[in-house]
Amino acid sequence: MTFSAPIQADAPPLIDPYGRHVSYLRVSVTDRCDFRCFYCMAENMTFLPRKDLLTLEELDRLCTAFVARGVRKLRITGGEPLVRKNIMWLFEALSRHLKSGALDELTLTTNGSQLNRFSRQLADCGVKRVNVSLDTLSPEKFREITRWGDYDKVMAGIEAARDAGLRVKINAVALKDINEHEYDGMIRWAHGRGMDLTFIEAMPMGDIDGDRSDQYLPLSVVRSRLMDAWTLEDIPYKSGGPATYVKVRETGGRIGFITPMTHNFCESCNRVRVTCTGTLYMCLGQDDAADLRAPLRAAESDGLLGQAIDEAISRKPKGHDFIIDRSTSRPAVSRHMSVTGG
Repeated sequence: MTFSAPIQADAPPLIDPYGRHVSYLRVSVTDRCDFRCFYCMAENMTFLPRKDLLTLEELDRLCTAFVARGVRKLRITGGEPLVRKNIMWLFEALSRHLKSGALDELTLTTNGSQLNRFSRQLADCGVKRVNVSLDTLSPEKFREITRWGDYDKVMAGIEAARDAGLRVKINAVALKDINEHEYDGMIRWAHGRGMDLTFIEAMPMGDIDGDRSDQYLPLSVVRSRLMDAWTLEDIPYKSGGPATYVKVRETGGRIGFITPMTHNFCESCNRVRVTCTGTLYMCLGQDDAADLRAPLRAAESDGLLGQAIDEAISRKPKGHDFIIDRSTSRPAVSRHMSVTGG
């Protein structure tokens, strides 16, 4: 197995114009997914030609360049990352940065459909935890939301991950009139299995088959309702991402809230995202981007790539401008979440 060049210890860290240290990289390895969740994408999607995607070797080199500049956490995303052919090669390659101490965490976000197949290998590569996107505990509603998903397969995947020693966090998008009456049951289910549960507000990204204002449920409303049944205690716990957490006194488990719409978390943003085509987005909610594929392929050394990364980070904005209302039916950004990476 051939990996990219070793990390240079004297490479300067990535600091944006607002003094924020970029230490967290989310990398989409594919825009493809075996689900078609209605809040994420249209049912009949046109995916990128495979020739446009970075190779796994290029993804390794790109990630390594960021690790050399102070990125301590790598999250592999998609689409559904585990449908990418030979994806375990990339996890094995990146695991060397865990062994060297250059990287604190290698993890992924998944829909769970392939976890029964890959959980043991992920654990062997040093992955300690995974985020599983799951919006309902009803098989019928699951099929309605995902269109193509197999509920039993996801549940088996979650158990396989737990059996392999992976910590599982459940991510649920709050959807008005769809799953808003399930949250108490989801808390009991997740916390009863030692899993954190994070609620996420729907984000206006990409054209979908429907009106986002019909889906959007503010997490301020969700939290208020939960307080009628549970004792929520604010805690300082951070997982490295944008969620704020509470502890549920009755269960001892944690609930996270990711609120890009009602209360953005931009002041402490330490994240950037790279797509499967090598496009760097400095902000999830802005269209400004930088092409890293061209400098990556222009030379075997990382000089041009490093310059492109530096120039992009110098343009990282202070925050995003997400909005959902009846008068703003178009997405805030045109690309789908599956392109940028969840």
